[in-house]
Amino acid sequence: MMKLKSLSKGLMLLLLFTGNKVLAQQTSGSSTSQTNGVYPYVPFLLITPDARAGAMGEAGVAVAPDGNAMSINPAKLAFLERPYGVSLSYSPWLKNLVPDINLAYLSGFYQVDDRTVVGASLRYFSLGDIAFTDENGITQGNFNPNELAFDATYSRKFGENFSLGTAARFIRSNLTPGLGSGSQQKAGTAVAVDVSAYFRKPTVLFGKDAILAAGLNLSNIGTKMSFAETQSKGFLPANMKLGGATTFIIDDYNQFTFALDFNKLMVPTEPIRDANGEIIAGKDPDRSVPAGIFGSFADAPGGFKEELKEIGISTGIEYTYNQQFAVRAGYFYENPAKGDRRYLTLGGGLKYNVFNLDFSYLVANPQNSPLANTLRFSLAWTIDKVVK
Repeated sequence: MMKLKSLSKGLMLLLLFTGNKVLAQQTSGSSTSQTNGVYPYVPFLLITPDARAGAMGEAGVAVAPDGNAMSINPAKLAFLERPYGVSLSYSPWLKNLVPDINLAYLSGFYQVDDRTVVGASLRYFSLGDIAFTDENGITQGNFNPNELAFDATYSRKFGENFSLGTAARFIRSNLTPGLGSGSQQKAGTAVAVDVSAYFRKPTVLFGKDAILAAGLNLSNIGTKMSFAETQSKGFLPANMKLGGATTFIIDDYNQFTFALDFNKLMVPTEPIRDANGEIIAGKDPDRSVPAGIFGSFADAPGGFKEELKEIGISTGIEYTYNQQFAVRAGYFYENPAKGDRRYLTLGGGLKYNVFNLDFSYLVANPQNSPLANTLRFSLAWTIDKVVK
């Protein structure tokens, strides 16, 4: 029978790459224990693959759309001015801990008419090679745990300032080869949808031309997932991302964009239980998907004060010169009791003809954050018209 030490390593990495950690506290002299984190399955869906948003502290639900818009707000696709395009993003993930974990994202869009855009994307997360051994420690082979999500996206503009979008998603998570006699382990599968909205309006602020924008994306709303026939099913990382952005057009060459996003996982918070497993504070997380989503706004054991701690904040700024060069910076904040991801991001972009290259760098203390020194790259190709 195979040992699953390597599988435990993979599951540990899944917790680490989002920054979430088990919040367990044993009270001396008491039989109560506290575990009130938020633990969805397939958290790789929460990673922002786009280097532009990655450089702006993960903010981007309301910034001007580009070829990677469907990764953060599908509704923005309707405001793209080019008929079609393809983009590719890549990031070595947790490279300070493991050298062969990476995230790849491929997307493309097509403008059906002046109001409708369709798109598709593939997100692939590889956890690298893991060696499996038997009970005698003899290697039985290598396995590459991996997860993927395939999206089909539709976005339509209503009027000149507002659009709606949706994405249908198939998710597959294969974390173990299921080796060993009598093993019931399997790859987990699920389906989900995103529902999004985007608003932008030209205006004048402080005597300068400006664009005000707001965005909302409710993502990963779908079925539960399990990795064994006898295992209870877990929630997908349903997430609400709400934000705004303001772009100041200084002159024909210079413009600044300021962005602010708020993130809230719509997943049940674990309650506080006594030594017998009975709930003494909070609510039972074993519920339906709709009940879990709506209840996630009022189920924290600590009440409204704890609910506020579950909101992450992303801030970003972008300077663009002549629509060709961009410099970006941002900051991401998560409460220490709810994941403790806090880091500065930097990056830039270069546009040449029909190509656009973006990169980002995550600045953090390697001793405090496994995400320190994370790099992200995005290459986009768009075209104005078909040349016959």
